[in-house]
Amino acid sequence: MMIMEMNPDHPQPRKVERIHEILLDGGIIAYPTDSVYGIGCDIFNRKAVDRLNKLVSEIKRSKKHSLSFICPDLSDIARYAYINDNAYRIMRRLLPGPYTFVLEATKQVPKLMLEKRKTVGIRVPDNQIPLEIVRVLGNPIATTSATDGDTLIPDPWTIKDLYGHALDAIIDGGYLFPEPSTVIDFTDDYPVILRQGKGSTEEFDFVEQA
Repeated sequence: MMIMEMNPDHPQPRKVERIHEILLDGGIIAYPTDSVYGIGCDIFNRKAVDRLNKLVSEIKRSKKHSLSFICPDLSDIARYAYINDNAYRIMRRLLPGPYTFVLEATKQVPKLMLEKRKTVGIRVPDNQIPLEIVRVLGNPIATTSATDGDTLIPDPWTIKDLYGHALDAIIDGGYLFPEPSTVIDFTDDYPVILRQGKGSTEEFDFVEQA
């Protein structure tokens, strides 16, 4: 397991390619976003998803959990989720940013990612490191927040101490002041805030509070 420093504004291509190789080989990585440190893997690698699910059960201390996707941009989201016109207008204004959007999944989403659900949570974080990784990979990574129980982990060294045994690489993006993303459900006619987090919704009047 390695800890790799990476330029947050201009991720070094050589380092991104090394992470790409790890993901293709079924690896699990930890990485910074604009809200928290995430832990993720290639959504199309069954071995990796199984490993990640096992780790998430350890991290969340519960068998009930769901994984979100990291996508590089709005156009890529449309491959994996249905976006109506209203959702598209809103998401175009908010992305990239600290939001997770719950959307109806398309057939492009691997069945192992859905289980009984037919929805996906999708993020486009305002952080070049994960965006460049998924651009090079060519598809999303499944992701969960790095936590110690209910506490979000702010730095790569704590992640190493707690979960290094289950990770193949940790990308050092420095110390964060982690705050969960705002979760907005777009599966019904009117969007609903499922969780108010870092992403502001104060200037918008388009959502209801769950």
